[in-house]
Amino acid sequence: MPAFDCGEQEASRATQRETFKIGHYSVPRLFVGLWQLSSPAWGSAPRSRIMAEFQKYVDAGFTAFDMADHYGDAELLFGRFRSSYPGPKSIFCATKYCVFAPIPQTEEVVHEAVSQRLRNIKSETVDLLQYHWQHIMQADPRVTNLGLCNFDTKRMKEVLEAGINIVTNQVQCGGFLAEKWLGKPAPEAFSEAMTPSLRKVTSLPPSLPPYLPSLPSRPPTKTPIIQYLEMITIWGGWPLFQTLLSTLSTIAAKHSASISTVAVRWVLDFPYVGAVLVGARMGVSQHMEENLAVYGWSLDEEDREKIEDVLAMSRRDDVFADMGDCGSEYRVGK
Repeated sequence: MPAFDCGEQEASRATQRETFKIGHYSVPRLFVGLWQLSSPAWGSAPRSRIMAEFQKYVDAGFTAFDMADHYGDAELLFGRFRSSYPGPKSIFCATKYCVFAPIPQTEEVVHEAVSQRLRNIKSETVDLLQYHWQHIMQADPRVTNLGLCNFDTKRMKEVLEAGINIVTNQVQCGGFLAEKWLGKPAPEAFSEAMTPSLRKVTSLPPSLPPYLPSLPSRPPTKTPIIQYLEMITIWGGWPLFQTLLSTLSTIAAKHSASISTVAVRWVLDFPYVGAVLVGARMGVSQHMEENLAVYGWSLDEEDREKIEDVLAMSRRDDVFADMGDCGSEYRVGK
């Protein structure tokens, strides 16, 4: 999130930390996402600075961190910090066991995967272990809570009906919802404004959804595309996205907030949403004050109606009908 002046109103909001329950844990509604530790492409910092940054986040009230087995040294760095913290049990760890290709899912394989997570985070248990989209297994007794990652509602329902106790499902959102894109043309893939997250590349599937051929300048099948920018194109196109950004900017001015803050607040206001993950470049850059400004208020009915008016002009119903509600954006071309 971009830096904003945190005035008296924002400072007051920052003290109103919101929480929800995961099992018996009370956790904040903002988690710190550590995916940017997966590659030096986001920038790098000495370990001492990263440890100091962890301390700053915890001191500011960010006591829940999200990571994964494939996020570089994220688990190791988190484990080093939490094990040295005076009250390690007050810091919540959510990590992932991701299976990206078919492998034998034996009890031994899963047990070792959990063991590796525990070795990395220097703990006897993991607070929340999230599975990716393949091969759901019953929870290891060392796993306090079991969650999902990028499951659509249909498959999440199948998991629950199979008797597996799931407490969360993490899905992706956002990316381009910031002032830096307002009034700007659609970016080129390798422009300086594109972060590694925004530049994530995938490829189109062999058979295109029925509503895609009507879009102009479609790349041919199997041509690499910029995944999150492509989702905007499928959703409604860059001009409509500019209308959305403009609407969010008007609402942001009303609440003395940023576009990103309004977008996060819109998500948090849904009763079925527990938390939103905000990425952190540990030791490189941080926007704790602006992120904390999400707390302590809600969008009013007028705000929600303005946003809905824009969303109603999009292709969201077509996208939902063809792709489902989440997850398929990670599976196209697979």
